[in-house]
Amino acid sequence: MGTRRLGRELALQALYALDLNPMDTRRFLLTFWEQNPSPQEARNYAGLLVEGVVTRRADLDHLIKSKAQHWALARMARVDLNLLRLAAYELLYRDDVPKKVIINEAIEIAKKFGSEDSSAFVNGILDEIVVPEGKAE
Repeated sequence: MGTRRLGRELALQALYALDLNPMDTRRFLLTFWEQNPSPQEARNYAGLLVEGVVTRRADLDHLIKSKAQHWALARMARVDLNLLRLAAYELLYRDDVPKKVIINEAIEIAKKFGSEDSSAFVNGILDEIVVPEGKAE
């Protein structure tokens, strides 16, 4: 598994835990790394993603809600929602990773951590974020 994939998976796990038990992000990450020893490069990338998502969570949630027709954020599975936040953050704020790579990674992570329908759900929402409805890529 690549460093960034591992970083994304760790970031998803951290975001999920923070979603269930909100607390200071930096303090949480110190404990998280004690319980989840990982290569430093993966930790660095995960930390960057977690900090970015936490900082921009309200904007990310607004965007996701606007693209998820007929889905309230509260109805979404917590894994799916946090994965959407993570991928949307990368799509909007990380220009060092191709958009197709971000979406493909999110789909694969959804298959690993989500439900049977998570990958299709995540793919659909992320496609709407990248290519708004009514516009061709």
